[in-house]
Amino acid sequence: MKPHDTWKVLPHGELEQLADNLYTVVGKLRMPLAETTRRMTIVKLAGNRLAIYSAIALDEARMAQLEALGKPTFMIVPSAIHRIDAAPWKKRYPQLEVIAPAGATDKIGEVVEIDATAIDLGDPHVKLDVVPGTKRRELAMIVETSTGRTLVVNDLIFNMPAYKGIVRLGLKLLGFGPGHPTVPKLVKRKLVDNDDDVRAQLRAWAADNFERILVSHGAPINNPRETLLDLAAA
Repeated sequence: MKPHDTWKVLPHGELEQLADNLYTVVGKLRMPLAETTRRMTIVKLAGNRLAIYSAIALDEARMAQLEALGKPTFMIVPSAIHRIDAAPWKKRYPQLEVIAPAGATDKIGEVVEIDATAIDLGDPHVKLDVVPGTKRRELAMIVETSTGRTLVVNDLIFNMPAYKGIVRLGLKLLGFGPGHPTVPKLVKRKLVDNDDDVRAQLRAWAADNFERILVSHGAPINNPRETLLDLAAA
């Protein structure tokens, strides 16, 4: 989808609180085969600051709710595909520090100036890392909350709903599931350059005892260990 130049609000849901410092909003995108979801994750950092992962332009009521949580400080553009609303967010909040993976700076840099490819967010409960095996093209985030730890990934893992009919068949042929978490074949061809490194990372995450996994496309995964081990085996 072509990146937006202005604040263009597409359909989206409510701002949902998942934990003391973790919030999310799910939006909708029209794709060739079917409508899909996209997720923005908001982390409340120390010092009344916010980290925005995979930014989505929201309506003014939801933006007011977001701003009430803290000051938008970091905008994490986790991959080249997720730059749709990056420019409008930077225009709205000029003070934002834009973080992007080193392997995707060419594409992301076309729409917004990048401040860093690696950064300490200044909060011991939040860590941002490049996903091994993706040629430095995807950033993942780990958030420690009062109830556990959440893994936030972008396009590496999809968890599409169980569509029916021709849509289901088309998505299945492309490896998108649907109806269960997958590393889609199409995404894998574009994103993954070392299967062994990705497999090792999936297994390392499986050992981390996460409470949940938030994916950009699809529902949260609430059985992280089993899912990550299944994906690594596949």
